[in-house]
Amino acid sequence: MESDLADRVAIIVGAAKGIGLAMARVFSREGCCVVLGDIDIERGRQLARELGEDKAVFQYADVASKNDMDQLAALAVRRFGKVDILLQNAGIYPSCLLEELSLEQWQHVLTVNLTGTFLAMQACLPVMRAQGGGRMIFTSSITGPRVANPGVGAYGASKAGINGLIRSAALEFAPYGITVNGIEPGNIITEGLTAGRSQSFISNMEESIPLGRLGSPEDVAAAAVFLASSGASYITGTTIVVDGGQILPESKDFNDRTQFFTEKP
Repeated sequence: MESDLADRVAIIVGAAKGIGLAMARVFSREGCCVVLGDIDIERGRQLARELGEDKAVFQYADVASKNDMDQLAALAVRRFGKVDILLQNAGIYPSCLLEELSLEQWQHVLTVNLTGTFLAMQACLPVMRAQGGGRMIFTSSITGPRVANPGVGAYGASKAGINGLIRSAALEFAPYGITVNGIEPGNIITEGLTAGRSQSFISNMEESIPLGRLGSPEDVAAAAVFLASSGASYITGTTIVVDGGQILPESKDFNDRTQFFTEKP
């Protein structure tokens, strides 16, 4: 399906690397003006130059700061006159077992991932409401809403919370013509996923995915393009799982086809 995003204005939070970077590039190619927010100033500025400073602007933005989120929305209006799309992708995923997790660590993860999503949403809401509509798209995860892994309990809780926020916001914002949806990525090959991990570990991850490969950031960005397009105008309050079928198997032996057949008598 051909998208219709030309001349739309998209705010992308967490745009400097990984999935957010792919979203910035893909939405720019689709013709959007993009307002890039991130705490990585050097990468953010470089990305704005790459995309063309006539249609891309970067501003330092910590998703956990209400002021930063408000200022990012204000920049979009000041520079491009509106906010059509919010893509909230910023998040952290420190590894620590729950029994060893401090209260401060727990609160930090929820503040960045869950409260940050709420703050980005609130910053864009008045603009979208005044202009009669918009699209909010939040990056969630299969971890938390659908599966779990040791060491990322706080992360999983924050992502499950985002899914709950999506449903509540979709219901409340529907009268304003605003749709609210999310994307649940599986194992996506980003700097964060590969850092400090061996090739054998990565290969084991790939073996758990029916499509036989890790996802790319562009796979997630493509789902976001759909949710932002007119083709998704009647979709709200839901999430799209982008995981290559990772959550489908009941056991690790799903590729062993012989288990489905018995010898004839």
